[in-house]
Amino acid sequence: MKVIFLGTGEAFDENNPNNSSLVISEKTNLLLDCGFTTPYQLWKYNNDQNLLDVVYISHLHADHYFGLPALLLRMWEGKRTRSLTVICQQGARKVIREIMEYAYKGFVSKFEFEIKFVEIYPEQELNFNDLKLSFSETEHSRENSVIKVENNNKSVCYSGDGMFTKQAEEVYKDSDLVIQETYLYDEKRIGHACVVDAIKMAEENNIKCLALTHINRNVRQEVIAKNPSSDKVKIIIPKPFDEYNL
Repeated sequence: MKVIFLGTGEAFDENNPNNSSLVISEKTNLLLDCGFTTPYQLWKYNNDQNLLDVVYISHLHADHYFGLPALLLRMWEGKRTRSLTVICQQGARKVIREIMEYAYKGFVSKFEFEIKFVEIYPEQELNFNDLKLSFSETEHSRENSVIKVENNNKSVCYSGDGMFTKQAEEVYKDSDLVIQETYLYDEKRIGHACVVDAIKMAEENNIKCLALTHINRNVRQEVIAKNPSSDKVKIIIPKPFDEYNL
């Protein structure tokens, strides 16, 4: 299993695309979030309209799901016929359907592929192909769920947005890689984690590697200059198209 960081930026970062990653296993290609800049990053990496098997949407903020209309329309344009699964929170299916109509009215009815929605709830587990998936909520301004992806005794977690909760820490525990949004360095902001807290959390939960993402555009270079480190956890600040092999 490997991870390609398509983008690691926050919503309004003009230099770093929206926080989104591609998880690739032997049988499954999973896209973690699809903000308004994500499709372009994905197409730069691989423009095969049949590449993706499943898309996970952590929460309904624009920089995490407004890229879906472009992604799906290009799949249609590219003559995709096999189904695509979208995993999202309870009630999100209706919203995603509506944004598709606002963006490209009437086109969903022309699709030759089925969009299969799976609406999850906190603390749920499910299997998809060769992946085991589990979820938990964070503290954010809109309902947001972390996801844990397990395959062949390896695991990667993705936070979406939000300050991790005790329940989320249980999901993170013993993971090989945690992709955690860390908006500021050591200042808590409502609905967001920070670098210092994330490192402490990773140390306490036996996480092997912590990827710091969604860093505020005005402090990103300052955070990089501080070179966050830990004796217990590998710390990385990935750039677009960096790869991490598990």
